[in-house]
Amino acid sequence: MAEVSLQNISKSYGKEVALDNVSMTVPDGSFVVLLGPTGAGKTTTLRMVSGLDKPDSGKILINGQDVAKHTPAQRNMAMVFQQYSLYPHLTVRQNLAFPLKSPMLRTPEDEIARKVAEVAEVLQISHKLNNKATELSGGEMQRVSIGRALVRNPQIYLMDEPLSSLDAKLRSDLRIELQRIQASMGATMLYVTHDQVEAMTMATHVGVLDHGKLVQFAPPREIYENPVSIYAASRLGSPKINVLPADMFPGAPEGAATIGLRPEHISIGEGAEAQVVRVERLGDQTRLHLKVKDQNLITLTDPHSTLAKGDALKIAPQSPLFFNANGDRIS
Repeated sequence: MAEVSLQNISKSYGKEVALDNVSMTVPDGSFVVLLGPTGAGKTTTLRMVSGLDKPDSGKILINGQDVAKHTPAQRNMAMVFQQYSLYPHLTVRQNLAFPLKSPMLRTPEDEIARKVAEVAEVLQISHKLNNKATELSGGEMQRVSIGRALVRNPQIYLMDEPLSSLDAKLRSDLRIELQRIQASMGATMLYVTHDQVEAMTMATHVGVLDHGKLVQFAPPREIYENPVSIYAASRLGSPKINVLPADMFPGAPEGAATIGLRPEHISIGEGAEAQVVRVERLGDQTRLHLKVKDQNLITLTDPHSTLAKGDALKIAPQSPLFFNANGDRIS
């Protein structure tokens, strides 16, 4: 597969800055997820790597080679867009086989049949192979779109929110399948999503983007435990990290304006007085919505807890994160 290196990439569309001096290396064989809200620069990054758009400044290297003059076809990448981009007059089988019939690949017919059958089985669309693309549901069309990328053997897979149109059960199944496929092939994958669950469960590395700037690039667990800012901290974790005034609990370091507490890092039994506002019983866990000194926060407790709305308790922070007035991590 391939290593991809972005070196000081900037891109603007008119007055709008899409990428601002972004540097990042996607290691060979890694599963890198780009995470951030709409407008953060995620899709623009994919388009830079694919060659669909060119940066205003900076370099993109693939396996150490500058690809500025390479067309998208010469870069040997497979891209899955949010839109399905299928040929409506072709069957599912023909859509899946289409990339393999490229004169550049010259794939034998028996190998085409084998690869199409394998991918269709993985994506649970074997029973739809003879259907026209127009006869499929939105979720089925997206699976075919993913399949068109998987049948190839490109240097890099680029995926722009490929699971966004699928139902929760199928999204969960395909997350597992994409991980398995990526690991078994040793594929390099650059994947865009808003979904932090996808980032936490699939990624070897996460790139957190904010208005075109790369805020943090690291394994997801490292960003979760050691975020560089409130912004990075809030991108991972469900429920989201609690951000509270630093003086709410004793022991804040000098310069701290806010304290960040993951829901699982709040102990119950001693400390500041709190009142239960709401209880969410989710089976494997119970979420407590609390009010402490006019501040709202969420913590986790025993799934068999008997706490109810209006109950009083005491809480104390464990493993707190502290941030300055600009939202940057200080301890």
